[in-house]
Amino acid sequence: MPARLSPYDIMVRLVSFPTVSRDTNLPLIDWVEDYLTSHGITAHRYYNEDNDKAALFAHVGPMEDGGVILSGHTDVVPVDGQPWASDPFTVVERDGKYFGRGCADMKGFDALAIWALVEAQYRGVTRPLQIALSFDEEIGCTGAPPLIERMLQTLPKASAVIVGEPSMLQAVTGHKGGTSYWVHVHGYEVHSSLLHTGVNAIMYGAKLIDWANQVNEETRAKQPSPVAALFEPYWTTAHVGQIHGGTAHNITAKDCEFGFGFRVIPDEDPMDWEARLRAKAAEVEAEMQAIVPETRIEVQPTFALPGFAPEQGGEAEALVRMITGDNGVHVVSYGTEASHFQAAGYSTVVCGPGNIEQAHQPDEFITISQFNKGQDFMRRLLDTLA
Repeated sequence: MPARLSPYDIMVRLVSFPTVSRDTNLPLIDWVEDYLTSHGITAHRYYNEDNDKAALFAHVGPMEDGGVILSGHTDVVPVDGQPWASDPFTVVERDGKYFGRGCADMKGFDALAIWALVEAQYRGVTRPLQIALSFDEEIGCTGAPPLIERMLQTLPKASAVIVGEPSMLQAVTGHKGGTSYWVHVHGYEVHSSLLHTGVNAIMYGAKLIDWANQVNEETRAKQPSPVAALFEPYWTTAHVGQIHGGTAHNITAKDCEFGFGFRVIPDEDPMDWEARLRAKAAEVEAEMQAIVPETRIEVQPTFALPGFAPEQGGEAEALVRMITGDNGVHVVSYGTEASHFQAAGYSTVVCGPGNIEQAHQPDEFITISQFNKGQDFMRRLLDTLA
């Protein structure tokens, strides 16, 4: 009989694969598929366009609708420049914690989900259990929609999804949506002593960037809706986190490029915010073209994540609350793949072990007690499915 690994042993294997989003995740997917196959579980894949990344999904139990999906992602953020005390891709135990890139976000949960799927195969379940492991979550949750579409084409449709992002095993029922754009301001170079005859792309780009500050002040001052009031902060935020541009200090900048993003309250339309950004860009562009007509501003969408809204009588929420006993109201301002599952018609909740504060940090960790509680959660889930 093939070895049945513990959740810890599975996590050690998963963390050992350096699946930073810019790189392939295929060695990890190969290992997971081989492990599931060795226990008689058929795994399915969905590849990206370049065939260098794959999502994996599988099903245990009767081939019928109404099961539960355990959803996780396989990619992690880079460790470049971070001061780690140990190898980021080797799980190290110290001070009651497991350290390693992804232990919290979210290979710890992935390991628990793989363990639970194998346990379900041997225990037997009367209600199906499925697993969904995506790619490219960390760069905008872009791998989830095609994975969900392929699952709906291949497997019976589940009635509840548990997305295992670290929530300290609390039932998170809502999060903000996110939209991101790459803005390219095309200016006109002249010597800076004659700047009135040129168009400094950086200085005109700064008008758009300062508009983000104005938007944040305006929206913060408004009375929040009942949904918005659940969040911290309670308003849609505009943000610029990267900027590049300019040739030399004594030349008006020909180019300025920056990322511009919104984190949108679930009861607001992200397209309304895009329209406002484009209107402001057109206003600034008109000022530029009054000086040099061939200047312009490009606004290119890079990703869009819908908001995740609390459900009325949601089955997934009820299931998690029954298992955990958590009756609190929990929403978050970061994004997850939960919103894509919800948009596809699944009842969805976010619940996983670990603390989101550890995600993306040097010396990322999950406490041993949280990891063990995650295994207890899976045991209770299996009991309900049996």
